[in-house]
Amino acid sequence: MNERGRLFVAVIPPANVLDLLATIPREPRPDVRYTTREQWHVTLRFLGDADIGEASAALQRVDVSSADAVLGPTVERLGRSVAMVPCAGLDDIAAAVRDATDEIEHPIEARPFVGHLTIARMKNARRCPATGFAITTQFSVTEVHLVRSHLSRDGARYEVVASRSLRAGSTRQRQPAPPAPGPPRRPMRPVP
Repeated sequence: MNERGRLFVAVIPPANVLDLLATIPREPRPDVRYTTREQWHVTLRFLGDADIGEASAALQRVDVSSADAVLGPTVERLGRSVAMVPCAGLDDIAAAVRDATDEIEHPIEARPFVGHLTIARMKNARRCPATGFAITTQFSVTEVHLVRSHLSRDGARYEVVASRSLRAGSTRQRQPAPPAPGPPRRPMRPVP
């Protein structure tokens, strides 16, 4: 029997971006659990409980050029329980990951890609103290990772089980436009 795990495909920001994210205020509150530096990533696709060998092989089929990820401009709320930093510029990479991993389907309906990096999870909280904190940065994405999530009461621990380098490409693609003001985003269930 092949080994299985709770898997997702993600982009992991470089150390200098993680250092910047660490400047986001973390006011202690019993109803807010902040994610840690080791947990910071942008999920491209959640695979759920899947065969690690099959998912690793699928990851190697990802065929797309590198791109620039743009984080910011502020910490925002996503749905009822997630505080996050929006991440633009990864739509093409997320689509290529979806195409390559199409045979590995999560049992929940497919959701559209919403690029973000989770800062905190809230339980019955009206707000996260970090919401509204201004943070903007950009980084080159030259590889994607298959990550295994080990869940515990203390939060998830992530283990990179495979990686795939992306094709060299112009990381000076057109800059994504900032989000237009409008109605609040549709609430979504948080993903790792």
